[in-house]
Amino acid sequence: MSLHVFLYGAGVSSTLDSPPVLTLDAPARTVPRRRTRFLALPEARWALLATAAFLSALPLHFADAPGWTYGPLYAIAYLAGGWEPALEGLRALRGKTLDVDLLMIVAALGAAAIGQVLDGALLIVIFATSGALEALATARTADSVRGLLDLAPATATRVTADGEESVPVNRLSVGDELLIRPGERIGADGRVLDGTSEADQATITGEPLPVLKTPGDEVFAGTLNGTGALRVRVERDPADSVIARIVTLVEEASRTKAPTQLFIEKIEQRYAVGVVAATLTVFAVPLAFGADLTGALLRAMTFMIVASPCAVVLATMPPLLSAIATAGRHGVLVKSALAMERLGEIDTAALDKTGTLTEGAPEVTAVRPATGSGLDEDALLALAAAAEHPSEHPLARAIVAAARARDLRLAPARDFTAKPGHGVTATVDGRFVTVGRPDSDLDADAEADTDAGTDTGTGTRMDRDTDVEGGTVVRVERDGALVGTLVLADRPRADAAETAAGLTALTGISPVLLTGDNPRAAAQVATATGITDVRASLLPEDKVTAVRELQRAGRKVLFVGDGVNDAPALAAAHAGVAMGRAGSDLALETADAVVVRDELAAIPAVVRLSRAARRLVVQNLLVAGTFITVLVLWDLLGHLPLPLGVAGHEGSTVLVGLNGLRLLRESAWRRPDEGRPRAL
Repeated sequence: MSLHVFLYGAGVSSTLDSPPVLTLDAPARTVPRRRTRFLALPEARWALLATAAFLSALPLHFADAPGWTYGPLYAIAYLAGGWEPALEGLRALRGKTLDVDLLMIVAALGAAAIGQVLDGALLIVIFATSGALEALATARTADSVRGLLDLAPATATRVTADGEESVPVNRLSVGDELLIRPGERIGADGRVLDGTSEADQATITGEPLPVLKTPGDEVFAGTLNGTGALRVRVERDPADSVIARIVTLVEEASRTKAPTQLFIEKIEQRYAVGVVAATLTVFAVPLAFGADLTGALLRAMTFMIVASPCAVVLATMPPLLSAIATAGRHGVLVKSALAMERLGEIDTAALDKTGTLTEGAPEVTAVRPATGSGLDEDALLALAAAAEHPSEHPLARAIVAAARARDLRLAPARDFTAKPGHGVTATVDGRFVTVGRPDSDLDADAEADTDAGTDTGTGTRMDRDTDVEGGTVVRVERDGALVGTLVLADRPRADAAETAAGLTALTGISPVLLTGDNPRAAAQVATATGITDVRASLLPEDKVTAVRELQRAGRKVLFVGDGVNDAPALAAAHAGVAMGRAGSDLALETADAVVVRDELAAIPAVVRLSRAARRLVVQNLLVAGTFITVLVLWDLLGHLPLPLGVAGHEGSTVLVGLNGLRLLRESAWRRPDEGRPRAL
């Protein structure tokens, strides 16, 4: 375990030790997503045993019970929590390197050797717990990346000269022709040869609505086909599909944070060597000049204890952990102290659109009866909802939900049929009703009715361009005649503009909008939220490229997203935040923090909180460093009694710990509309 993890805790962006193998030839998957349980990890079981033994010994120790009652419990804590880091430290030593693993074990054993058994056991428990958290974070990230492959089907229907055959997806080749039946997942990246349907490709592009697919359109492996049948020509090897590339991108992007870890590991190596060398010197020099063995050993152990990084660890962690606790009370789950620290370092924000700035689901935004139809808004909406009621299409569900929100009565529909890519037909109250996409000639009629700003039947005049921009128009006909149109759109969240303004105030520049949706929809959301830098029609790798371009320009990027397609950018960014309610498993595991209740305005607030925590960390490090320096010099230049050294060391720990706990106050949390937080 590295000092990086010891100081900051495990981060979810840890590089995978064993990258997942891209095999898509397993049987059909019906099992729930893989998720490693905490106690399934041996590191977790050993850490739990060490902690339980330590906590059991503690009250007996403080109650001055006989040593035989708590001594064995401390021994269990030492053995359970210390054997693995000791083994790793010895392996590193055999490789001619020295790390804090071995140093902390030696310090713990040294403390026990001179009677400070409790101090040594505390070091062991902290070390074991941190190692268990690191193992859990790595396992959970691996679970999510491997689980992403479950999106791709195990088999596909290949069309041959002799008919059809079911083949494993990994046996497909470029040029193969596939039959995609209604409701099936598409087996490979390709292009539509024949058929009309709609594909739900939110996992790839983030688009909130199914996308119409006709001959010549591109389709992606793992996306869900709608109600029509498609014939698709494979254009990309399954191992190089967009889904497979997302897995690779997440792994590669996670490794971009490795330079920080390597830098800390260099400090760890030098610090460990320095402390060991100094401890040996403190022991050997007095011994060479005639000091007694016990006195020399006592001075050396005192030096190792007061010079150990335990004080620095506890000086750093309380502010960050307090900030994590405060953020958690307000609906933001920050996954590690390192993640909390990174949030305060950002100077640029990049935001996904669908499901992040917007609700991620279509809503009826306008109901426009045609002139002379004899219908008002409620009657038109009730008619459309009655016809759409049997449909499972997202637009249909949105229309029905809008009618129910107005408490409208829906007449029963008969003879319901759905035509993929066009709409539905049904008989409602004896009238033939069609609800669907406008074609070119009908759209021209609708435009003629609305461009001049005609009356909608409710005394309201509406501009077609303003209403339709960024939305989807649904045409409603009764007995072949146009009776009105509905406009559906993915609305921005209520706090989207407030969040964009808050992030602009924190970073000094407007956030960047990165979305896989079309430019028109992206521009509408950008206008509504005050964002000026808009980049649309991006695939997952394009989002990563955009984030890395900003980072190459010297920016520390915060990326906020929710979908599978956002996971690579979440991993590549300096800090990543995922939306909790609708977020994909991979996005939630990859992100450094999760907004549990999808309250966007909490993001600027947690950044402010992180900056306050980082200020307290600096204060605490100065205090801890001063105490360590004074105690070390006292031990080297004079005679520091062991009890006084322990008291000074632990006293500084208590002092910085209390200082860090200031962030547990309610006043430490400030929402953007509540002003700036008080200086801490």
